Amino acid sequence: MIAAFKAEYESVAVSTRIRLARNFKDYPFPGRLLSDPHASEQAGEMIQLLAAELSGMEKFDLYEMCDVSDEKAAFLRERYLISRDLIRHKKISAALITRDESISVMINEEDHVREQYFMKGYDLKRAYERVSGIDDVISESIPFAYDETLGYLTACPTNLGTGLRASVMLFLPALARRGIMKGLIPDFARLGLTARGVYGEGSGTEGDLFQISNEITLGPSEEELLSAVEQATSLLVEMELRERSRMKAEEGVPLKDRVRRAYGILCNCCRLDEREFVRLLADLKLGIALGYFGLDAEREDDRMQLLDSLAVDMRPAGINRLNGAPLDGEGQCAYRAEYVSKAIGGMELFF
Repeated sequence: MIAAFKAEYESVAVSTRIRLARNFKDYPFPGRLLSDPHASEQAGEMIQLLAAELSGMEKFDLYEMCDVSDEKAAFLRERYLISRDLIRHKKISAALITRDESISVMINEEDHVREQYFMKGYDLKRAYERVSGIDDVISESIPFAYDETLGYLTACPTNLGTGLRASVMLFLPALARRGIMKGLIPDFARLGLTARGVYGEGSGTEGDLFQISNEITLGPSEEELLSAVEQATSLLVEMELRERSRMKAEEGVPLKDRVRRAYGILCNCCRLDEREFVRLLADLKLGIALGYFGLDAEREDDRMQLLDSLAVDMRPAGINRLNGAPLDGEGQCAYRAEYVSKAIGGMELFF
């Protein structure tokens, strides 16, 4: 990343994730393991092997999905720490998650092992080095399924080769709202890249958020895949910043009015459903990025990160956890409105 653009990147790049897919050499892949009469025993062996190998790195919490409640599973999924497939495979699946939620190792999802490293902001190199360290620790004593021609063997052919998915979550309101992003998606596909919503394929683009990642894993090296995602990210950041300037100049007072209305509703409403919250939060973030609140670069970045965290906390399972007990739909809307009002009111945003 070019140093001169660091502040601008921080107003666009929400988070970075690197994921590696691996399978043990001597065990049936999860799809077959589910129907194996000895599935529980074999899954237990894999879980204990991984837990033992990672115990020397740092503190992991073990979640064996057969013992995890539906509410807890929903909470972990909202925070991107586990997937739908892991929940569906709960008979044989587990997750090892660090206390700071930066590392999640899913066991018996689509593949035996899905190693993930998450970080706020943008730094593909750092994220790759971190997850590579985890992979090295595991592979020292547990042989992975590997072919000299095909590379790492995976349950789905789209993960063959490196098994690497590098992704960056970007906040792209100007490109999205001005119809430009829609036209770029097919171009990315031709380059072996993809743009998806916050929960991956089929989830839509909530809050003007796009997850940019490599689609191809077989053929290019890990370094080449990282470079492709990095180049796409740089291009989108520069395009987004240009469009934000045009948007501010061309839409003027109506755009500022939209931001102020979003701020007013978020700070004063008594009921706030999730869809409206996501839309209004995106408007507020855009207003901060456009300089309507007069924040310096450091305070702007801090407020954007707080709002991104708030977006995750205010999902249904997150609200139930904060409340200490499940709420119905209307109860969640009321809780969200009160919580968001206090949180944003305390951020000292002034026009």
